[in-house]
Amino acid sequence: MAPTLATPEPSFALVEIDGNSLGVLARRAPPTLRGYFGDYRPAAAQAIGIGDSVQITVWEAASGGLFSSSVSDRMSPGSRSAAIPDQMVGRDGSVTVPYAGRIQVAGRNQQEVESAIIERLRGKAIEPQVVVNVTRNITNAVTVTGEVSNGSRVPLTLGGDRIMDVIAAAGGYRSPVHETFVTLTRGNRTARAPIQALLVNPREDIYLRAGDILTVERTPQTFTVMGATGANAVVPFDARGITLEEAIGRSGGLTDSRADPDGVFILRYEPASLAREYPQVSPHLLALGLVPVAYHLNLREPAALFAARRFAIRDKDILYVSNAPFSDISKLMQLVGTVGQPAIQGVAVSRYLY
Repeated sequence: MAPTLATPEPSFALVEIDGNSLGVLARRAPPTLRGYFGDYRPAAAQAIGIGDSVQITVWEAASGGLFSSSVSDRMSPGSRSAAIPDQMVGRDGSVTVPYAGRIQVAGRNQQEVESAIIERLRGKAIEPQVVVNVTRNITNAVTVTGEVSNGSRVPLTLGGDRIMDVIAAAGGYRSPVHETFVTLTRGNRTARAPIQALLVNPREDIYLRAGDILTVERTPQTFTVMGATGANAVVPFDARGITLEEAIGRSGGLTDSRADPDGVFILRYEPASLAREYPQVSPHLLALGLVPVAYHLNLREPAALFAARRFAIRDKDILYVSNAPFSDISKLMQLVGTVGQPAIQGVAVSRYLY
């Protein structure tokens, strides 16, 4: 008895473009920054940090106090003030205030630092009052890089700043909207989304936090057209998205003399989490992590064009249209005709001459 040959495992999954597959794809969550990071307005009071620069102004209720700058100041009535030059917060987290010594400011907000200085000057100055301003904010800032006019470290305001606010402060993005993506890095977490997702859905324009890194990238979106179409080429997206119906039109449509309307395929890699919802996907493909899937559409069916309008093309998809079964026979007949044409012409000429 001859041994039976094992059936080879399929190298890709074949999925029909119908109501079931369109439903699975519709449930696929688009890239979302809000879902990954949340959207929380930062605290109104910002803590001062190492590397920040602060300016301190001290008022006294009457002249003749510690901060009177001259004899005339000491002799004249009324309150007096003294502005202490900008100081950078040292590695020890402190700054120096005359007659108060080293004041710990790192980790405190402006109001807390003002209270600490007043407490140190109590009994030395005449009813002291203090105002602290952060003139160079390094700690509470976001780093913006990439396709912006002026990449820089952008300080965050007390009211909170969203992604688009910070990009605008950096001069705006330079690439076309449909080719622009933003990548947000917060700690050891990173997420990426198209800029149009923020413009279409303002909920995605989340608040940024101190220390965030925002990278603006230009990533052209394209799909490849192959087979029996009017043009085989790499086609760029010129809008946020493109449907299969539009992709077929963009590629010049199906070639009447060669194309098989039952042979329209979209080839792409799907994550295993999505491909698992298709019952025809074999377990060994799911183990790959990224599953090669060929979506099939039969344009002979009346509902196919409606399905094509709902099917979204993604970046780096391949649109392939196969040749019709009779196409190869037609090519063979054309070849035979091309080869035999000289002989036929020769016979006709000989008959004419003789």
